[in-house]
Amino acid sequence: MAGLAAIFGSGAMTNSIREIEGMEVIFIIGSNTKESHPVIANRMIKAYRKGAKIIIADPRKVPMVKFAEVFMKTKPGSDIALLNGIAHIIVKERLHNDEFISQKTEGFEEWKKSVEEFTPEYVAKITGVPKEDILKAARMYGKSRRAGIFYTMGITQHTCGTDNVRAVANLTTLTGNIGREFTGINPLRGQNNVQGASDAACLPNVYPGYQRVDLPEVREKFEKGWGASLSPKPGLTATEMMNAAADGKLKAMYIMGENPIITDPNMHHTIRALENLDFLVVQDIFMTETAKFADVVLPATCFAEKNGTFTNTERKVQRVRECVKPPGEARNDLSIIMEISKRLGYPMEYRSPEQVLEEYKRLWPAMAGITYGRIERDGIHWPCPSEDHPGTPYLYKDGFTKGKVPFVSVRFTPPAEVIDREYPFVLTTGRNLFQYHSGSMTRKVRPIEKHAGEAYVEINPSDAKILNVKTGDAVKIRSRRGQVEIKARLTYRVSEGTVFIPMHYGEAAANVITNDALDPEVKIPELKVCAVAVEK
Repeated sequence: MAGLAAIFGSGAMTNSIREIEGMEVIFIIGSNTKESHPVIANRMIKAYRKGAKIIIADPRKVPMVKFAEVFMKTKPGSDIALLNGIAHIIVKERLHNDEFISQKTEGFEEWKKSVEEFTPEYVAKITGVPKEDILKAARMYGKSRRAGIFYTMGITQHTCGTDNVRAVANLTTLTGNIGREFTGINPLRGQNNVQGASDAACLPNVYPGYQRVDLPEVREKFEKGWGASLSPKPGLTATEMMNAAADGKLKAMYIMGENPIITDPNMHHTIRALENLDFLVVQDIFMTETAKFADVVLPATCFAEKNGTFTNTERKVQRVRECVKPPGEARNDLSIIMEISKRLGYPMEYRSPEQVLEEYKRLWPAMAGITYGRIERDGIHWPCPSEDHPGTPYLYKDGFTKGKVPFVSVRFTPPAEVIDREYPFVLTTGRNLFQYHSGSMTRKVRPIEKHAGEAYVEINPSDAKILNVKTGDAVKIRSRRGQVEIKARLTYRVSEGTVFIPMHYGEAAANVITNDALDPEVKIPELKVCAVAVEK
């Protein structure tokens, strides 16, 4: 991934959560922040009350729109056109940051040609957003030098997800809203330790600290540190593993803390893949839909039943402490992994998670200064290269590690699946405030289930009138991969021609019908847009 998008390839926020309150402009795109990240949304609302202007681009009228100066209700899958269009206006009206561009970037003149065709009129046709709103948003973001962009899976879960991120990075580079306080590119992680898992190399092509497995000098360092011979070949991504299992090329799988039957696209394909395995192990805190397919289930402990660290979305490493004893035969993840590794012939002799952190620090310099003693009361943001370093709330203060940042031309491409006569609606998916991810935890909480325990599909009232559907009616949502029956909820949150299903409900799982087409570079599936039919 070239350009600034590669430089912050860890997926972490470049700036801290605290800084949100000091921003002049907050641009939220592809993120239902108030429901998916309510703590961060509260910071944004505080900034709004201090005078910050909020721009929102989303296919739905999400709750944060209440605080927005500009709301651009986009057609699903049109983000690149919108971002290129905003960049076009900033360039044309000379709102870009000449000093930053000349000193810290390259390829500007060539890239500039790539956005010439994205006039407000042209972008309005693709996105469905009135050109006046595009102009207003571009001027607001382009004039500010204290602006931050925030996004989530509404940007990444597309076949063009990598290019979406590149387009975001281009916009940030164009205005120089990076490398300073109260700015930045801020992807919001979907779960509490996703950042920590990525940092620790729960990815197929890197060791801890995003150090590539195919670089001999890196591999040699880890071979020495771990006392083992390591493969130079990157592994498969999660979506590639499912395809390999379905094809019979992957024979065994160990799933830890994931519920792919609910969260992966095209549920029938996922089930076929898991059934095709010779052996499946699932390690989790509850008997999930996926665990029911396992040959062996390993009961693990939850966050409140173990010691260790979590790293959150702003790169802050924080302590986690055992406050209740694990139930039954549940064991913490580290002890389970150590036991399995020992039986496979590679003893891992760690006395505690703290000892793991010490090894981690030796192998990744960005963590070298973080100790349990230093994070006893509050966390520290990596990079923290030494024990006298305060940590790094925002990145790139002293420039970019790879020199000048190149602008990267990004071409607009439509979604992998577009509407037609048989499938005339666009389905998009996401979360709601009350449930969490696949529901494996929250759906066991009675007050939550009482309030938000029923699956639903959001339908625009104009579409519902044509379909002769009322709120509470059962409807069938059908795609090329399957169908679900689900209750209708009429709302102007969604545009005509678009329907929305939250991802949490296994009995009417959105991912029965979502598209498993993948981004060619990072293999993320296109969960946010597919063509469906809607019938009463």
